[in-house]
Amino acid sequence: MATTGTGRPAVEGLRERKKRAMRQQLSDAAARMFVEHGFDAVRVADVGEACGVSEKTVFNYFPSKEALLLDRLEATAEALRTHLSNPALPPVTAMLTVLDHELHDLVASLAADTDQDRALAQYQKFGDLIRNTPSLRAYRSDTADRFVDIAAEVLATRTGMRPDDPEPQIVAATLLGLWRVQFRALRIHLRPGRPLPDAIDAVTQEVRRAARLVEEGLTTFPEPAKPR
Repeated sequence: MATTGTGRPAVEGLRERKKRAMRQQLSDAAARMFVEHGFDAVRVADVGEACGVSEKTVFNYFPSKEALLLDRLEATAEALRTHLSNPALPPVTAMLTVLDHELHDLVASLAADTDQDRALAQYQKFGDLIRNTPSLRAYRSDTADRFVDIAAEVLATRTGMRPDDPEPQIVAATLLGLWRVQFRALRIHLRPGRPLPDAIDAVTQEVRRAARLVEEGLTTFPEPAKPR
């Protein structure tokens, strides 16, 4: 499911808007078709046909079939770079900012459906599809590892360390643990029959509980390096 993420330019030209609209259309069609028929049963060419474009055009927008469904993770990668590099934000605060943006985008997407239970049921099916498809699970796992590498690189830069130093490595892995906590909390609390605000509040509380625990363990992490 494509989202705008947090890194969209303030001003877009017509060409960029058209490309983003097509990317969104392809991702939405893929999500709908994969959930309905199964990931392996739907070809990339089928998604392209549903949107009136060729298979080659689909791959111009997405590097793989898995990315076609999970492309929103790229917005997360960009958000990590943006917020973790901000020296005014402590690492945990920066990570919570990333997670809050993700949650806001998800709520907006779900709230746009006039049938809330239908939207939540579709969200559950989307999660089930990922968990039950080995290639999607592997893609998500590989992406999570890449997130840790991105976070470690950014944290190393802001503290004057190397990405392979133990401090940025363990902090990066710990911060991405909060991402996993939110992902799991969403799976548990977002379900048909439960009011969306109540579910989101429960998710937020669980993430904040985990964040407080992380903050207690990161009190000795170095401050941002002084400019030379």
